[in-house]
Amino acid sequence: MEYKSLRIMISGGGTGGHIFPAVSIANKLKELNPQTEILFVGAEGKMEMEKVPAAGYRIVGLPIVGLQRQLSLKNIVNDIQVPFKVVSSIFKAKKILREFKPQVVVGVGGYASAPLLWAASGMGIPCLIQEQNGFAGLTNRKLGNRVQKICVAYEGMERFFPADKIVMTGNPIRSIIVPATPEMKAEGEKEYGLTPGKKHLFIVGGSLGSGRMNQSMKKWIADGCPGMEGVDVLWQCGRYYKSGIDAFMEEQKARNPEALSAIRHSDFIGRMDLAYAAADVVISRAGASSVSELCAAHKATIFIPSPNVAEDHQTHNAMALVKRDAALLIRDAEAVEKMMPAALELLKDPARIATLEENAGKMALPDAAGKIADEIYSLVK
Repeated sequence: MEYKSLRIMISGGGTGGHIFPAVSIANKLKELNPQTEILFVGAEGKMEMEKVPAAGYRIVGLPIVGLQRQLSLKNIVNDIQVPFKVVSSIFKAKKILREFKPQVVVGVGGYASAPLLWAASGMGIPCLIQEQNGFAGLTNRKLGNRVQKICVAYEGMERFFPADKIVMTGNPIRSIIVPATPEMKAEGEKEYGLTPGKKHLFIVGGSLGSGRMNQSMKKWIADGCPGMEGVDVLWQCGRYYKSGIDAFMEEQKARNPEALSAIRHSDFIGRMDLAYAAADVVISRAGASSVSELCAAHKATIFIPSPNVAEDHQTHNAMALVKRDAALLIRDAEAVEKMMPAALELLKDPARIATLEENAGKMALPDAAGKIADEIYSLVK
């Protein structure tokens, strides 16, 4: 295929789970042809307005806001404004489209993408959406009948979208996430101060951390770290929780210094590739990007899906692997009692770990960004 220069608009955001795939798609398009022009469109005041320029791309904000489901005076005021801001955002989106003149418009989900994709499809501009999760988001579901292509990462998405528009591409992830070599494992052990020869457990609750997973760790530590003989723990607790975890760990060190010396806690993990490489077992939330990365890394994983997401989509993401014997799942409400015992039991079972690793690897969909880029090119008139 000839990768000529294009004019592309990409919209979506609100969370890293939408922004990261969008930037990955943009990076791939620029890699295929550096002359390609890309303009992002997001929601004013949301994280994409900061993260996208940091990645080197121009972004324009729309005044769109999302409906708030929890009842409060602030949320009622917000929700009253929604229809007016939707109309205003569609008018502004049409103006941006007329000025930029894109050949294709790409939506990655989140309410920020709705006005642009609605306006573009109404103006006859080819549109593509990328759905990261196993349970499609509301915005993408509403747009499914208006767009030409729908790129997905899970089977069975005909429940949400017209079957003839669906293309299985997977989710774009960082190219550095690959199955571990012995050299990568050794580098990961060195990077995070883990003891060679021990089993390594990596607990990751996302960039902000997971209160429930941290609570589960604190209970296990307070109980004396039962079952951790021969195990090192790398624990990403999140920036929001870091000061409280620091104080807790200082208090516990006086009680059980030997066990605590085998636990490394940090608010942020800079080299996720090395953390995955060093880990024998991972405990993780089940956001779409995390699931895709863990499959690409061929990791034995215990998922603790977050209940605080729209339509419980993290459980749908995790269950896609559980049904294929490619991961384990513990409900958030049961994590405090079950998370650490289950992880330590799994670490004692190399055969079970090997099965989970093999089956997770089979579910990996490499070069998703490249496949999505090819679909974008197929829409160019």
